[in-house]
Amino acid sequence: MMNKITPITFENGKLILIDQRKLFEKEELYTCNTLFDVHFAIRDMIVRGAPAIGVAAGYGMYMKALSVLTEDRDIFLLEMKKAGEYLDSSRPTAVNLSYAINRMISVIQQNSSTVSEIKKMLYEEAVKIHREDEKANRMIGENMLSVLKGSKTILTVCNAGILATTAYGTATAAIYLARERGQDIKVYACETRPRLQGARLTSYELHKNGVDVTVITDGMVAHLLSQGVVDAVIAGCDRVASNGDTANKIGTKNISIVARYYNIPMYIACPTSTIDMAIKDGSAIKIEERDEREVTHISGVRIVPEGVKVYNPSFDVTECKNITAIVTEKGIAYPPYTDSLKILNI
Repeated sequence: MMNKITPITFENGKLILIDQRKLFEKEELYTCNTLFDVHFAIRDMIVRGAPAIGVAAGYGMYMKALSVLTEDRDIFLLEMKKAGEYLDSSRPTAVNLSYAINRMISVIQQNSSTVSEIKKMLYEEAVKIHREDEKANRMIGENMLSVLKGSKTILTVCNAGILATTAYGTATAAIYLARERGQDIKVYACETRPRLQGARLTSYELHKNGVDVTVITDGMVAHLLSQGVVDAVIAGCDRVASNGDTANKIGTKNISIVARYYNIPMYIACPTSTIDMAIKDGSAIKIEERDEREVTHISGVRIVPEGVKVYNPSFDVTECKNITAIVTEKGIAYPPYTDSLKILNI
């Protein structure tokens, strides 16, 4: 497997993460010893990307379980539910976070074993969530290659790569698989203001793995797509509604509109754990708003005058009508998504 980056490791009861706040300038690790550390790591975007957040949450819940010193199952369950609610508050948009937490809570609720035995089961479940992500990403890549049909150049936004998952990425999985097979797909990566995940992270990991990558500013998308040099747009996502509306990093909606105008296919790459069949459409997706300093400062330097107001939504919702297909590990969904997503047996 071509993967020179390992964003998440769990060793000796500790969660070890690549500190993505410091990439690409520094490659440093951040060690989580407690649930509080995991909450901080997710909230402060030390670890980011919906699948990666879910994996981190699984291990975080296990770490919390180790710290609960009781053999009373009712007390243990209550403490773990409180921990789950606390961890779920770290970031509201990505459904993978609550998905992983709910799976860990279900292990407790569905077993009548002793607390000590349940703790072992929780570790096994956290590892299972981790391994499922690795497998799912590869299958997303396989399925995406089948729809790309020889495309040579793609555009992507934000970072839905290895750093946002545990291996291969979602939006980048097909690119890495193609390269493993001796095929090259060129990538244009939007810089992705305000946190510059495309410029800092996507370009970093693609370049590190030998992929031909070119960074553009977000405002260049319409010009680039008008030139006929991009065969497809691939984006990851943080939540998909049952009708196919998709929440992803701010700016994705703009790209989808331009891509539709120029008849360029727009694909969403995501594991089925990101699909929320409980919500009717994108209007029900809570959009996280983040600190204004992400907009007013770059690398600690103020670029907006003092006193000027800032609006900083971290995500936007791409309407299903602008999405050509949603590519998952279980298969490919095409419009109408209300029907096709159900067929995937989510």
